Order: sequence, then C-alpha cells, then structure tokens
Amino acid sequence: MARRVDLRHMWYAVTTARHRSMRQAAAMLNVRQATLSRAIHDFEEEIGISLFERSAAGASPTQAGQKFLYEIENILERIDNMVAAARSTRRGDAGRLTIGFSTSLSAGNLRVTLIEFARHFPHVEINAIEGSRARLFLALENGHIDIAIVTGDPPALYKGRTMPLWTERVIIALPEVHPLAFHEIVQWTDLKGEKLLISHHQPIQEIQDILISKLASSEDLPNLVLQDVSRGDIQNLVAVGFGVSLMCEAAVVHCPGVAYREARDGAGPTRVVYTGSWQDTNGNPVLKNFIKLLEERFPPLPSSAAEKHGK
Repeated sequence: MARRVDLRHMWYAVTTARHRSMRQAAAMLNVRQATLSRAIHDFEEEIGISLFERSAAGASPTQAGQKFLYEIENILERIDNMVAAARSTRRGDAGRLTIGFSTSLSAGNLRVTLIEFARHFPHVEINAIEGSRARLFLALENGHIDIAIVTGDPPALYKGRTMPLWTERVIIALPEVHPLAFHEIVQWTDLKGEKLLISHHQPIQEIQDILISKLASSEDLPNLVLQDVSRGDIQNLVAVGFGVSLMCEAAVVHCPGVAYREARDGAGPTRVVYTGSWQDTNGNPVLKNFIKLLEERFPPLPSSAAEKHGK
C-alpha cells in the first residue's frame, strides 16, 4: 500500500527548489530552518528519492528530484485551482443557472439582465429553456430549472417565491395590408371577428383572460387559433395573411409584411407584468446572486402598475 504523502512536505520541497536554499525557503514559509530540513528529510524517506544535494551554497535538486519536483508543482497548482473553483462555486461566482422563460431573448429586459449578469459572473454557465407557463412551473417544481420568468401570476397550487419584475406593452401584429394597419392605434374592440394566431409558447390562458376583460362579451372575442410553431413563425404566418397575433413588445422582431400597433382601450396601452418565481429550497448560490441582481434592477412595482396587467 502506498504511503499517504503530507501536502505540507510537498510545499516545503517545492519552495526549497524555487529558492535553492533551505534558509531562504524557511524564511518564506515562516518556519524554522531545522523544521524545514527535517520535514524534507522525512519526505525523501517516504518516497525513497533523494530530492536535494545539500551544500554550503544551498540545496540543488538532484537529477531524479528535478522531474519529481516539477510534477509536484503541477499537482499543487491543480489543487490550488480546485480549491479556488470550489470557493468560487460556494460564493456563486461560478456554477450553473438554468432559467425558464416565456419572453424573448432577442430584446427587452431579460436580455439586458442576462448580459449584465454574465459581465459580473463570467464563470457562470447559463442554460435557457423556453416554454409555456405550465411547462415551466412543472420544471420548477421538479428542480429542472432554477427560476421561471413568465407573465402573469403563478398557478394556484404553487408554494414557492414570486416577485414582480417589469411590465411590457401588448402589441398587435397585423398583415401590413390589413385595414387596421392603417390606424395609428388599435382598440381591443377592433379585434372582433379576427382570426387570432397564438403560439403554444405564449401564455394562452393569460391572453384569453385579457381578451375577456377587454371585450364586452364572448361574442366579441376573436377566433383563437393555436399554432404549434415558434413565435417567430407566428409573425411569418401573419405576414402572409393567415391572421393577426398578440405579443409583448420585447418579442417584436420586425418581420417584412407585418405592421405592429399598440393594443389600447379607454385607459390607454395594455401592459402585462413579468414575474420571477423560484423555490425556497433551492440552495444554488448562483441563483441567490441572480435574484439579488433582479432585486437591484427591478425594485417593487408601484401598485398602479402592478394592477395594469390586463385587468
């Protein structure tokens, strides 16, 4: 069985090799020279190799010792790096953060927040998962994501933490030849009878809730058509005249053939609130740093703004 090597002896030997002097090495390590000399002698006994040729001029590595000490120095450097990485992970300066979202990464507050977080924590790996609100909350409860950033309130049975973040205007995407595209603004009541295209990635229930709250009766509701495509492809379908669509302003990627107008009623533009949700039991230090950044960037919304999320 191989003997267990004392790391302290390894440091002593490497430091002596660097200075080629036990006296200077002892001073650097803040130990007595006799203590250092005895430790190196014990180390040589343990490994069965004479590491140094001792003389009045100092301590020079032997031929066998040169290669051995070179390998030891590499090992100690790796240990230093592992310790630094472990401490960094404990502080949340490194590690992994998985974010579920139902907005857009091409523009808006989420993109800016991720850029700022990456600047402060360059050694954190960010994983992003796009999905519906129901899918993301299920992933949150199962521990597959650290935080969900979505519109609207969490499910009724959700028991984790939630904080409001920012609001975005609701935008109507129309074929540029559509009669409503020639208006500066579009009222919700103008959507009566329209074919409204919705991606499965969008918060379908919240869209329905907004429509019901903005229109006088169910007879005024547009015809909702669910499409199993991305939000970008929804805009392409709008461009070729298959219908109109709703989106938050950060998700607007100007598509040829599409006109974009604010959705308004008598109170002005309609806005939706984005929230961040996470589990109290999640001990990921990176998540704590991300939440701290969200709290700094998005202080609590005024009650009036929080109430304007489609009601």
